[in-house]
Amino acid sequence: MKNFSKSKILALKYRPRIFKDLIGQEIIADTIQNSIKIGKTPNAYLLTGIRGVGKTTTARLISKALNCTKETDQGSNYNEKDLCEHCKQIENSNHIDVLEMDAASRTGIDDIRELIENSKYNPTSAKFKIFIIDEVHMLSKQAFNGMLKTLEEPPEKLKFILATTDARKIPITILSRCQRFDLRRVSLEQIFEHLKKISNKEKGKISDEALKLLARASEGSVRDAVSLLDRAFMFQSVDQDKLIQDFDIRKMLGLAEKTKLIDLIDYVFQGNEKKALDQLRELINQGLDAKNFLNDFLEILYLYGRRINLGPIEKDLFLSEAEIKLIDKNSVNLNMQDLGLFWQLTLKTIDDMKIVSNEEIALEMFLMQLMHLKNLEDYSYEKSSEKVDKIDSNITKKKIENNITKTKSMNFTKDQMKSTEQIKTLKNNEERSMGTFQVKSFLDLINLSEKNKELGLKYDLERNVKLVSFEDGKIDINFNENLNKSFIKNLSLNLYKWTGKRWIISLSKDKSSKTYHEQNIEKNNKIIDEEKNSEIFKEMSKFFSDADLIEVREKDE
Repeated sequence: MKNFSKSKILALKYRPRIFKDLIGQEIIADTIQNSIKIGKTPNAYLLTGIRGVGKTTTARLISKALNCTKETDQGSNYNEKDLCEHCKQIENSNHIDVLEMDAASRTGIDDIRELIENSKYNPTSAKFKIFIIDEVHMLSKQAFNGMLKTLEEPPEKLKFILATTDARKIPITILSRCQRFDLRRVSLEQIFEHLKKISNKEKGKISDEALKLLARASEGSVRDAVSLLDRAFMFQSVDQDKLIQDFDIRKMLGLAEKTKLIDLIDYVFQGNEKKALDQLRELINQGLDAKNFLNDFLEILYLYGRRINLGPIEKDLFLSEAEIKLIDKNSVNLNMQDLGLFWQLTLKTIDDMKIVSNEEIALEMFLMQLMHLKNLEDYSYEKSSEKVDKIDSNITKKKIENNITKTKSMNFTKDQMKSTEQIKTLKNNEERSMGTFQVKSFLDLINLSEKNKELGLKYDLERNVKLVSFEDGKIDINFNENLNKSFIKNLSLNLYKWTGKRWIISLSKDKSSKTYHEQNIEKNNKIIDEEKNSEIFKEMSKFFSDADLIEVREKDE
């Protein structure tokens, strides 16, 4: 077996050298080759796409095809011996007429002026002088303006090839002067097959399941996939006879086993807080990465939604039969409303992870919030349901007792109708009692707590909660050590009861805020300080030297 530590980096070793080697970009490759064959090439190419799909590689292939001097299908057939001098030099990144510039590090107008000045001269030896500008969206506004004229009317022997991961940041005046090619995200199946070919060539011992995990982790980037494979081989180099399995890759990347993750989500939907948190801690102890966990969480929510709306999941290359069976089984009692709420909260948590220092606590809080959200729906009609059940029980009892004679049966029918009306009245009364209040500010919330005699909640809001931000349907807070453990649950339930909608209550790391009580104290102290500097207080102090001002009240009208 090869010693991988001494081998060339796989991402460089297996970098495409001809157009047909481009993975997943066949249409673009054919279009570019055909335009070169017939001599209809644009002044400027714009290559867009995510990282690692082949933008810079395609730019170099275009450069080779434009400048190739041999009749080998414009540089599309790779053979080391048949390459012309221009193709060899371009491959080695030392061709004098092919200039590559990284706009991420050279963003200014001075760099572009140097490029423009260079464009005035004809190519030294090649057919075309080619400027490849990578990450072109990073250029400054002045730099874009500086290259605009040259891009519009370039010299006959000059070609621009621009590459970017974010075309939206490029001015429309630049975009309109380029022929745009969008390199698409490569499918998981194509990446898997590519990785399998490389592993066979390298004689690496790695299972198909492990390769599938690498393909998924690459997120459509061929370069990332090959780099991860290289990393896996380095992991294997310690024991070269060992077959790399999927659990090795999970450990390497910090991925959760999908069946365990599905079970965890099922515990959440059941409201089993202890089992859900225990499962999470087990996954964390196994090296779980928080970002990967949340992304996998979103994927499973999607699969549940797909199962509910589109029926049974077909056989999938990247889903095992056991995983498909679990999704089929657990999706029976789920609904799209809950899945939608879970999806939104997961997206918010992913965003919050950027500022959270303790990811483990953040994930636990995330699961607890999910379970509270799930319980809110049942709570909304909890009281009315109890009353309805009681009435239904009485109806059943009456039915047994009064079913003896025809007369009693008719009386039962009347009682049943009466009870049905009773049920409707109860439901209507309960509905009218919910969702009648509007909470437009934090002070509104405090006053509403007092109005509904939720004094414990009011006390926590005033003295233990530090408001970070408040908007309709969402509250961001910090808190002190005295906060009631059930505060978030109580607040969520009461907000839903009062407003008729679910609120998201998030915990923030911002400790700069103060409690409502502390703000009032500061406000009163400021008023007192101002009054102490007034002429009235100074005059009174002359007669009462020991007196102190402790409170200021507004005079009643």
